[in-house]
Amino acid sequence: MSKNHPVIAVTGSSGAGTTTVKRAFEHIFFREQINAAVIEGDSFHSLSRVDFKSAVKKAEAEGNMTFSHFGPQSNDFAKLAELFETYGKTGGGKKRFYIHSDEEAAEHNERLNTSLNPGEFTPWEDVPGGSDVLFYEGLHGLVTTDKADIAKHVDLGIGVVPIVNLEWIQKIHRDSAERGYSADVIVDTILRRMPDYVNYITPQFSRTDINFQRVSTVDTSNPFISRDIPTPDESFIVIRFREPKGVDFPYLLNMIPNSFMSRRNTIVVPGAKMGFSMELILAPIIQDMIANKNK
Repeated sequence: MSKNHPVIAVTGSSGAGTTTVKRAFEHIFFREQINAAVIEGDSFHSLSRVDFKSAVKKAEAEGNMTFSHFGPQSNDFAKLAELFETYGKTGGGKKRFYIHSDEEAAEHNERLNTSLNPGEFTPWEDVPGGSDVLFYEGLHGLVTTDKADIAKHVDLGIGVVPIVNLEWIQKIHRDSAERGYSADVIVDTILRRMPDYVNYITPQFSRTDINFQRVSTVDTSNPFISRDIPTPDESFIVIRFREPKGVDFPYLLNMIPNSFMSRRNTIVVPGAKMGFSMELILAPIIQDMIANKNK
């Protein structure tokens, strides 16, 4: 971890609410005039889209039905740990982009004068100099294995995770509506990911400084028959602080209507106040981080 070149990692699976956290950080960075080097978690996959599909087929042919994007077989954990460590020491490092869409392909092809396609990676390039913090958002910002310890290089770790049934509902509806996948295919994907989810995703939330967990207030007991995704107004956000010392809970309770404390280190807020709560909580932490950096 570094005082001069802090690393912030937001960890959570797609659809968990990491976009809301990213937006909250963007607002804070803009207001405080903080120059952040942004790192996308997908850029540290080790396989392109085509290669991943081939690897899945090969694994299945060998009897391995659990090959997924969540595990070490398809991610370069050591490379991510190296970036965090290098940035903490020098403010530099190597990054790249994973191209998700035709629009992103056009943008990067123009910038780099290349002909890349969606599902491919841009070449490695230097993290731009002069940044104040490194901001990572993705699946594996706090992973620890016997070969790579990413978490030890993180100065501020944020977890964003819905209860698992709600996460499945979000995935089922997204994959069905946006990608046209059948229910059987989506369920197969959930089952294939489960071992890596348990072994590599879930443990990270015990290493975070702050967790934001969305809990629905409607019945999600069978996510595979749910007709819609619970709305923010049908949810609460359970916010857990690893170290409650120094957290001004009376201020937060006063500023966030209908919030309450459920434990000495946990505050619960209405789902619609998730972004607002994040900015209230995270802004002072970022301010202190930059102040210490500038001493």
